[in-house]
Amino acid sequence: MHDINPGGGWMPLTLPQLDFWEEFLFHPDQPLSTVAHCLEIDGKVDQLALLKAIAQSAREAEVLSIRFRMTADGEVPLQRCDPDRIPTPAYVDLREFPNPLAEASRRMNSDVAAKLDLRTDMLSTQALYRVGAERYLWYSRAHHIIVDGYGLALIEQRCGQLYRHYRGAEEPGSPFHPFASFIEEETAYRESARWHADRAYWANYLAQGVPVSVLDKSSEDYGGGGHHSHDKLEDEVSRNLSDLASSIDLGWPDALNLLTGAYLYHGLSPEEGGGGTRLRLWLPFMSRWGSVGAYTPAMLVNILPFHLACDRQETLLDFLVRNAVVLRKQRLHGRFRIEQIAADYGLTKGQRFFFSPLINVLPFGSPEFRGCRTARHVLASGPGDGLNITYRGQNDGSELTVQIDADAAMIGSDRFERHQRALRSFLAIAVAPGAATLPMSELLLQSD
Repeated sequence: MHDINPGGGWMPLTLPQLDFWEEFLFHPDQPLSTVAHCLEIDGKVDQLALLKAIAQSAREAEVLSIRFRMTADGEVPLQRCDPDRIPTPAYVDLREFPNPLAEASRRMNSDVAAKLDLRTDMLSTQALYRVGAERYLWYSRAHHIIVDGYGLALIEQRCGQLYRHYRGAEEPGSPFHPFASFIEEETAYRESARWHADRAYWANYLAQGVPVSVLDKSSEDYGGGGHHSHDKLEDEVSRNLSDLASSIDLGWPDALNLLTGAYLYHGLSPEEGGGGTRLRLWLPFMSRWGSVGAYTPAMLVNILPFHLACDRQETLLDFLVRNAVVLRKQRLHGRFRIEQIAADYGLTKGQRFFFSPLINVLPFGSPEFRGCRTARHVLASGPGDGLNITYRGQNDGSELTVQIDADAAMIGSDRFERHQRALRSFLAIAVAPGAATLPMSELLLQSD
């Protein structure tokens, strides 16, 4: 199995990593960009095999052992995978506590809230809490500068594969690609003709859109609190969504992006970012397919602007098909980083785009651990701007949940509760059989 090369050299940071480094320098005492998952594992767990699988998957995920240093002139950070920083999973049996689950939650939340110094601290921790005779919680925490949510999910999937191997159920499978190979590929892309073509596409796209709002990273309310909700969508909505997406040869995550965009286009007030002839959405893009990053835990997710237009008289089908064409074209240029798009747009050091409203669809099924039931809980995913809508579900679109987070300074509690109700109502109506042929105005009227 692949191990970290102790002789590995220092490597440059990618554009998103430099962005998070700058954020840290502005807010060194705030854990703004911590990411953390808790995987609930229930069943007849082979504890030794599980600990061995967690340790090996963490070892293979070289990015978890990253440490940084500055160049001799103190201007540019560099990174390397340090064998001494491989996170070793801690095993903690909490069954003697009156409420083991509450104690585990307290410990995990305390760790999530702790300050993390990118210059000195280890950037990842792994812990296995035993909270019952057949119940374990695997806690995995890192910083966004080294890994995104999908990267953590990759580690979980790999751990499940190794667990099955250690239980004698299958071959060990392939280890992750070395982190250095991802850095090399990223450097080659930035020197390629494709990079220049992608750059021209995004410059032209933003020039035709609505003005983009900008955030000052040093702002004192950056990453502030607000309103939050989390609901499960009805199973019928999930099934109807998949049927609708299949009927127009569109993936259900993209269909959900566009349906949510249609609601926001008509449902947001000018103070909330609505109004005008087009609505600017922000859509996270995996930015992995066709790359070694498809099997490399790292910080790869991109965020792309999408200018959505919606005619109240057009049918839902026409709306989806028309905007899907633009989405597909954007994906062809989706590797081009939003940080470079921002720089080309004229943003300077200490600034970034204000990502609101943002729609994030995460079709990451829970990993399989032989003979066990698993459920993933996202404990931290970094700060959000303005209005964020996050959907999570299985790969086939089942078990969909919707999480809405909003800045209280932008959206009051009454308006937030209205959006919470109206969005779910609109989705249920829009994906119902036969709704695709109705005009948007009728669908919106029914959901009010």
